[in-house]
Amino acid sequence: MAHVFVFNRSVIWETSVLSKQWRSLWKVLPDLNFNSGNHQTFSEDVCRSLISHKAPVLDSLHVEVADESDASDVGIWIGIAFARHVRKLVLSFPFQVEGSVRFPSALCSFNYTLESLTLKYSIHLDLPSRICFKSLRELHLYYTLFKDGESVSKLLCGCPRLADLVLHRIRNYGVETLTIAVPSLQRLTIEDGHFGGDGGYVINSPSLKYLNLNGFNKLGFCLVENAPELVEAIITKVSVITNENMLEPLTSAKRLSLRLITLKIKFPTGKIFYRLLSLELHTNKEEWCNPLSLMLDSSPKLQILKLIDPYQFSVKDCPVGWEWSQRKCVPECLLFHLETFLWTRYQWQREDEHEVATYILKNARRLKKAFISTVAINSKELEKLEKRREMFNQLATEVRD
Repeated sequence: MAHVFVFNRSVIWETSVLSKQWRSLWKVLPDLNFNSGNHQTFSEDVCRSLISHKAPVLDSLHVEVADESDASDVGIWIGIAFARHVRKLVLSFPFQVEGSVRFPSALCSFNYTLESLTLKYSIHLDLPSRICFKSLRELHLYYTLFKDGESVSKLLCGCPRLADLVLHRIRNYGVETLTIAVPSLQRLTIEDGHFGGDGGYVINSPSLKYLNLNGFNKLGFCLVENAPELVEAIITKVSVITNENMLEPLTSAKRLSLRLITLKIKFPTGKIFYRLLSLELHTNKEEWCNPLSLMLDSSPKLQILKLIDPYQFSVKDCPVGWEWSQRKCVPECLLFHLETFLWTRYQWQREDEHEVATYILKNARRLKKAFISTVAINSKELEKLEKRREMFNQLATEVRD
């Protein structure tokens, strides 16, 4: 007996032969999901099923292939799906050999129904000069191998309505310098797993609203050339980078989250984050206090401040040469706009963190909500519990009425 599971309108097909009660029903379902497993005639069954499918529109097709030999007819599957006007296509080939499956370039010359395309793992893109995915709005590429930078440009230029682009890649796979110039793009996520090298990214998307950069370790450069409509930017696990002023183009963001591995990225001096309303900063590095000070001075309209230490341990010594208490003037955001102050995993035994918390609570005249949490303390450590209670009581006295 074959196993067929129906969730909502989808059919997830694990084997080739359907039991009798399902033989007609699956043909009218608009969403199809195929997983090869260890089935020997998987490719043939996928082709037969797609040809037999009778739904007016094929909303989505998801195919996951575990063995390279089962992917020999991928061009036929895609051709049939395109002929059935598929709207969402997900192809996953988790093989060990990179780029072992070639996406059929002949099918890319013109498609007017595909709205979402996800390609995962061992897929190689060598695209022709003419590409047109007229309706494509979502493009998610996970470790896809490009022939060269020109293939990337052809693909992106052929998607005039692209709004959401996700790239998970290792930089030395095919293209070191990747240029993303998409006028319609609104959301961009890049996760780069490569360490070192001279390559990087050039981003020129004037409609960009959401930017998420993750895992840039010793990246050569990351140039955000034009993002006047940026709403939110998340910069995570960024290490040493050649163009240290990568944050300067983000001054138009309303929400900013920064988790930098080493704080060798230049914070733009003389620039104002004139739209910034929410700032999240991770405090697990010694140098965290200086960028916090710079960001407060440069963000006059800041309303929400979140400080996060993601680990249960931290450096105990206060950064050398840093004295928060001797600041000449209070930042404008504290005097007139800051309403919410959150600090997660506050290291209450560190003098520098105590000074920062005290300063903010004392000077945030518009503060409506303050939440400070610490790492859990064993109930048997009564002395620590008492000292922590004293610390919280002391901070509470600093809050203005």
